[in-house]
Amino acid sequence: MAFRGLHDADPLDPSVLVLQDRHMSHLVDTEQFQEVLRPWQQMRVFLSMWMMDPRIRPYVIRARFYGIYRLGHIMIDLPLITCLVERWGPETHTFHVPVGEMTIMLQDVAIILSLRIDGPAVTGTCVLDVAELCGELLGVTLLADARRGSAISIRWLCQQLSTPGPDADAIDLERSAYGFILALMGSFLFADMKGVHFHLCFLPLL
Repeated sequence: MAFRGLHDADPLDPSVLVLQDRHMSHLVDTEQFQEVLRPWQQMRVFLSMWMMDPRIRPYVIRARFYGIYRLGHIMIDLPLITCLVERWGPETHTFHVPVGEMTIMLQDVAIILSLRIDGPAVTGTCVLDVAELCGELLGVTLLADARRGSAISIRWLCQQLSTPGPDADAIDLERSAYGFILALMGSFLFADMKGVHFHLCFLPLL
């Protein structure tokens, strides 16, 4: 795709941007977009509710999720995020920058998040008994008001597992770590618009 030049990353033929009128980057071209974006940082909200107990840190590291936890303590460059939004092309899922098109690869995600990407893909059906799963793997009784279909409330899980007692044994700490990792996934990796519930389909995989 050919572009206009160094300071204008729009394509020469604007008709290819068939989704542009539905993307907020079109406000840049019409000079209506003059503010720095301030994205809702769900992970920071979660970390303010759930301070990781030092005793569960080894479990989180062993599960390879400690890199994601550390991202919650990094200051976000809001002007950079704003620029990336301005350059995003919904049609091609690429950033339109002066040197051409760029996108995020799986290897980039692995390096930034310290997650493993080797091995077989995780796939299959997801038919779960949510209440039984919570009791068996998390050691908690799921309340009706904490459930939404096959998803549970992050706040409720935090109240149940965020503070293991001083006499907690290895099983209790492992369950707390499971809950912490699940909440990390629900507030960061697979967050919805509100970030208040997350699906339990990932729990048996931990």
